[in-house]
Amino acid sequence: MSDLQIRSLRPEEITVAIDWAAAEGWNPGLADAACFAIPDVQGFLVGEIDGEPVATVSCVNYDDRFAFLGFYIVRESFRGSGHGLRIWNAAIAHASTRVIGLDGVVAQQDNYKKSGFQLAYANIRYGGIVTVPPKPSAEVVALDKIPLAIVEADDATVFPARRTAFLRAWINTPGHVGRALLRDGRLAAWGVIRPCRTGYKIGPLVADDRAAAEAVVQALFASAGGGEVFLDVPAVNAVGIALAEELGLKPVFETARMYTGPIPPLRIDRVFGVTSFELG
Repeated sequence: MSDLQIRSLRPEEITVAIDWAAAEGWNPGLADAACFAIPDVQGFLVGEIDGEPVATVSCVNYDDRFAFLGFYIVRESFRGSGHGLRIWNAAIAHASTRVIGLDGVVAQQDNYKKSGFQLAYANIRYGGIVTVPPKPSAEVVALDKIPLAIVEADDATVFPARRTAFLRAWINTPGHVGRALLRDGRLAAWGVIRPCRTGYKIGPLVADDRAAAEAVVQALFASAGGGEVFLDVPAVNAVGIALAEELGLKPVFETARMYTGPIPPLRIDRVFGVTSFELG
C-alpha cells in the first residue's frame, strides 16, 4: 500500500471536498464550504500521497454525544488500494465514543453495517422546475427576524444535537434566504433555500403540518425567482412526500440515513426537508 498521509483540512481547503462532491454529482451549495467548517474545524480529513489529495471524508462532532459523517470519496484511480478504509477509520476515530449518523448511498448499506451503522429510514431527493407563486402568504416573515434561540429550540426537535453556530451561519450566509411562518406568535414552520452548482436546494424545511410547510416553501420559491429546486424528504414523512410530489418535484435519488447507536427521540414527521446529506 502506498504511503497515505491523513490530516485535517484547513477551513480554506474544504473546497477540495466540495469540488469532489460536485464531480460526483452531489450538487453542493455555493457557500457550503464556509458553513460546513463551523461546527468542527478538525472534522474534515484528507488522505494524501506525496502531497496529492486522493481521499476525503468528514466526521463533524456536533457535541460530546453526536457526530455526522459525509464526503467519503476516494479518487477513482486510487480506489481498491485500501485508502478508503484507512481514511474511514480515521474519521470513526475522530468521533470517538459519539453516536455517528450518515446519509449513505443505498447500495453501500451492507458495508456501513459492518462498521456498526443501522438503517433508520431513507431520505429521497426530489427535484424539478418550479414557478413563482402569485403572492407568498402575508404570515411568512424573514427567518433572521426570529430570535436564534427560538429557531435552535425548534431545530432540537428534529436534529440529534444542538448546532447553534452552524444555524447562525446557515441562516445569515449571503445568498442563503430563510423564511418562517408564525401562528399566534409561535414558530410553526421555517426553512432555508440556498444556491447550488445547479439550481437551488431547500433545507432545512421544518413545519408543524403540511399547510405551514407549503406556505414557507412557496415563499422560498418566490425568493429564488423560480427555476430548478431540490428538496430532500425523509421517506417516513408521507405528508412531506405528498407535498413534494404535488409541487411537481420528481424523485432524483435516495440515501440511507443510518446511525451507530441510539439518538434522542426526534419529530421526523416535522422534517419536510433535510438540511444537508453531508452534515445531517
